[in-house]
Amino acid sequence: MLIVDANIVLRYLLLDNVELAKKANEIIENNNIFLPFEVVAEVVYVLEKVYQIERAEICRSIRELLEGDNIHTYDSDILNKALEIFSSKKIDFVDTLLCGYSLVRGDEVKTFDKKINTYILKEKEKSEKNASEDEIDRD
Repeated sequence: MLIVDANIVLRYLLLDNVELAKKANEIIENNNIFLPFEVVAEVVYVLEKVYQIERAEICRSIRELLEGDNIHTYDSDILNKALEIFSSKKIDFVDTLLCGYSLVRGDEVKTFDKKINTYILKEKEKSEKNASEDEIDRD
């Protein structure tokens, strides 16, 4: 499996350099690609901070990339949860990954960041409430 760096992904998504975009397209379209969270985080950062692309558009582009049968990552459920959070909350992308670990896998996240702690707690409470309501509906 081939790992691509953020520059390859950025050229593929942005098409801002014809020659490099063509090479990036060839690499991504013709190989089994492993896309680490670290690379996704750098791509998100550059798209948001350097190119000033809206969060929703960034998430849409990355989700489309992940739809390719040849694109693999650590855990697509965690990454999709992080993208969902990133598109709707003012939380840094790396922090949304931490939220994803907690909300998808149930991992405990220790942080001094009150925004992350509050978000995870609220989402877990919502999830527990929905699970309780589903259980009542089945009875």
